[in-house]
Amino acid sequence: MYAMWKLQLASCSSLWMLMLMLMLSSAAADSKARSCSEVRQAYNLKGFSRVSVPHQEISGEHLRICPRGHTCCTSEMEDRLHQQSKVEFETLVEQSSQSMRTTFVSRHKKFDEFFLELLDNSEKSLNRMFTQTYGKLYMQNSEVFQDLFTELKRYYTGGNVNLEEMLNDFWSRLLERMFQLLNSQYHFTDEYLECVSKYADQLKPFGDVPRKLKAQVTRAFIAARTFVQGLMVGREVASRVAKVNVAPACVKALTKMLYCPYCRNMPGLKPCHNYCHNVMRGCLANQADLDPEWNFFIDAMLLVADRLEGPFNIEAVIEPIDIKISDAIMTMQDNSMQVSARVFQGCGQPKPAGMGRSARGISDVFNTRFRPYTPEERPTTAAGTSLERLVSDIKVKLKQSKRFWSNLPDEICSTGKLTEPDDEQCWNSHTKGRYFPEVVKEGLTNQINNPEVDVDITRPDTLIRQQIMALRVMTNKLKNAYNGNDIYFQDSSDEGSSSGSGSGCSDGCTTEIVFIGTEAPVIAADRSNERAAAAAAGKPLSCGPSLLLVVLSLTLPLAVMQTQWR
Repeated sequence: MYAMWKLQLASCSSLWMLMLMLMLSSAAADSKARSCSEVRQAYNLKGFSRVSVPHQEISGEHLRICPRGHTCCTSEMEDRLHQQSKVEFETLVEQSSQSMRTTFVSRHKKFDEFFLELLDNSEKSLNRMFTQTYGKLYMQNSEVFQDLFTELKRYYTGGNVNLEEMLNDFWSRLLERMFQLLNSQYHFTDEYLECVSKYADQLKPFGDVPRKLKAQVTRAFIAARTFVQGLMVGREVASRVAKVNVAPACVKALTKMLYCPYCRNMPGLKPCHNYCHNVMRGCLANQADLDPEWNFFIDAMLLVADRLEGPFNIEAVIEPIDIKISDAIMTMQDNSMQVSARVFQGCGQPKPAGMGRSARGISDVFNTRFRPYTPEERPTTAAGTSLERLVSDIKVKLKQSKRFWSNLPDEICSTGKLTEPDDEQCWNSHTKGRYFPEVVKEGLTNQINNPEVDVDITRPDTLIRQQIMALRVMTNKLKNAYNGNDIYFQDSSDEGSSSGSGSGCSDGCTTEIVFIGTEAPVIAADRSNERAAAAAAGKPLSCGPSLLLVVLSLTLPLAVMQTQWR
């Protein structure tokens, strides 16, 4: 009996020893598995001190974002990784849009340089050749031509200039100067010269050149100025939208996606592809809502670009402008006797000039016909390129930027860049494994079903809405420029004021559209037809539209316009 009891005791002792050994072995294994050494190293590579990281997993009851349980994160670590997530997301958006934003910056600069240099070259060409051809007579009257180019530049750079009125004024001044030169044996008062100008439309002293040049210059300059303003608006909108406003719910979701693997002791684990898409579509929901207006804007830019390559080619208008003006001068010289006779008949016989001023024959005034440049003499092409090559390059870049904002989550979540290509070996928001929720569609309203980001779909981002309005205004202006017209807004409360075909900016505006905050730039328009109609009806025209009228004039007709545009 005693022996049996002793045997049982020995067996129990052996069993207890075996269980103790198994427990110790398991504890040793657990101790090895729960080491936070990899997290310490990864955390340090992010620029943080590894002193904050526990050596072994601890209880995660203190965590506010990441899954609780055993963790390698302290509260301090979670807070720092939360801040790091926001910074990294802002950087990701900036980097993803960098190429597109750089395109608008560089192409705007190139087009602006090209256009201004084209005008400078044309002015220098006219000045050089007219000096050689007409000598002292031209130099004594050169301010007429200088003023023409000054006003053309002022219009392009945003000045409040009515192109048609400015060109009419140029031809009137040129007529007055030439009429005096061709009839230098007479003395003309200012009142008499005003009477001469009144007969310009009837007599057509310069032939058909003024009418044709007015049509060509007006359409080409409207298209060129609107196009360069479009490049500016695209640049400004892209720059503002790229500086994303990160909502707290988005930062929480980003932290969970990017850094909760650290807390779960899996620092090298990348998020699943679809998981990343849901997070990014939630965080970039407002940016996606910009995409439809952005695409309409790009389409309108491409249409105006087609015009610049074709019938509204500014290079084809500006380069030979000296030849066209010279042709007009020669036409008046050839018809000077008939013109003078008609003027004398309508305005009266002028008084002879004073003593000592000899009468000169017509041939003594302009005795040399203008000789245009040969191709070898023509100045170097503006900005080292041609309009056709420049616009063609811009068109390629514009096409690449379509659907940019709705595709931004795809760009950020591209496989291998941020996410894990293996659907079974990725972070799914709580552990390693497949991500099962469906990917929501882009846009703010679709985020109501987003499983990862708590988005308030009733509160659209104000900045994004302002950029949408800026794009609508610019798209409307581009559509008008495509048809050769500037846009025009009239405020009936501003009685007695008027505006030309220019931008509506005050004198001294630059090429760059000035935004008040982020409100859309409003640019006035070519009003020649409306001005004539108002004058006939005895009604004043106005300028300086109120913001309320601008919004109404855009939002009411744009729905119809966009339907037709689509």
